[in-house]
Amino acid sequence: MKRQLAKVYTPPGQPGFLGAGYIARAVVRLPFPESDPFIALMDDMLDKQDDVPVGGPHPHAGVEIGSLFLEGELGEPGHHLKKGDFEIMMAGSGVVHTETIAEKTNLRLLQMWMSPPKKDRQALPRLQRLPAAHVPVIAEEDVNIRLYNGALKGVASPVHTYTPLILAEIIMQPGASTTQEIPANFNTFLYVINGSIKVGEQLLNQDQVGWLDLFNDDSQSELSITAGEEGARLVLYAGKPTGSEVVVHGPFVADTPEDINRLYAEYRHGKMQHILSVPETQRIIW
Repeated sequence: MKRQLAKVYTPPGQPGFLGAGYIARAVVRLPFPESDPFIALMDDMLDKQDDVPVGGPHPHAGVEIGSLFLEGELGEPGHHLKKGDFEIMMAGSGVVHTETIAEKTNLRLLQMWMSPPKKDRQALPRLQRLPAAHVPVIAEEDVNIRLYNGALKGVASPVHTYTPLILAEIIMQPGASTTQEIPANFNTFLYVINGSIKVGEQLLNQDQVGWLDLFNDDSQSELSITAGEEGARLVLYAGKPTGSEVVVHGPFVADTPEDINRLYAEYRHGKMQHILSVPETQRIIW
């Protein structure tokens, strides 16, 4: 079966909480469970022109957070990310991590929140990092695919997620085409960073998001993409829905409001460790 675009929209950019020069774009704008397993995807664009520190340590729980650096760099010693790097943090039972930007910088970051299955929500926190130099690459004629998570064309990323996920960045020369096989029951969307594409005969322009139709079938489906006359750079996110309800409040994702209250209490009482202090077996660099 061939996948088609079912929903298309252009998410607006808005000033973000990091101050001057920060524009945040909410890429995932569908209500959960329509977007299941994706809770959020923020396109964070920061052009910081001063040396005043912003950000800092904060908690998370019950969510897998995937960070893909499109431009620039961010982090602290021992936890530094740059262009082309991918990191996914399973917050699980609760953890603290630090995102501080102390210097002038220009960066663009796609940060995804994904709901794990209910049975895994309280898992031991885990941090995985896939440096740009180690990202698997699929080279087709006039098409270059960087595979950060999951499998395509017989190539697989080493990164593991609790919810099955395919994440790829696709760069296409003008007029180039590619066809990818994706499970028909994976909720899938495309986000065009530059240029334009066609999915079948349907057009998707720069800064637009296109969600594919979804089937209750675990067989493979075909996604055919053709780049426009200027070429295209896009990201593909495809995840298997969990079918579970979630409660989201601030940095926490849980099953019930009572769970949210418990997580806030645990954080206030210092019961959440920093992600860099979890066992070495839970801090993996591929």
